[in-house]
Amino acid sequence: MSSLNIKKGDEVVILTGKDSGKKGKVLAVLTEEERVVVEGRQKVSKHKKPRSQKDVGGIVAQEASIHVSNVMVICPKCGKATRTGHQIIEDGNKKIKVRVCKKCGATIKTVDATK
Repeated sequence: MSSLNIKKGDEVVILTGKDSGKKGKVLAVLTEEERVVVEGRQKVSKHKKPRSQKDVGGIVAQEASIHVSNVMVICPKCGKATRTGHQIIEDGNKKIKVRVCKKCGATIKTVDATK
């Protein structure tokens, strides 16, 4: 299992495929497969079978996963697609490892960064 530089809640731009150049928010990170699910992008049609009489079947559009190498994080400060670096900052007695923008040096914080 490898750690990825993209976290849940990050704003990313898609680099390749039918949605290239479009932006979206990361909904899920699949670390084992090195893939991410981006909100509203990479839509695929899934045929859903009704499992009970109350259930409705049909064709449902949902987001499919995209390989991590095909997306790039957008820096919240400069607004550009960027690679991420890591920096260790001291907060009192604690040392915290944060992600930083390679272009402007700003720290990249996410909703999921509380772990």
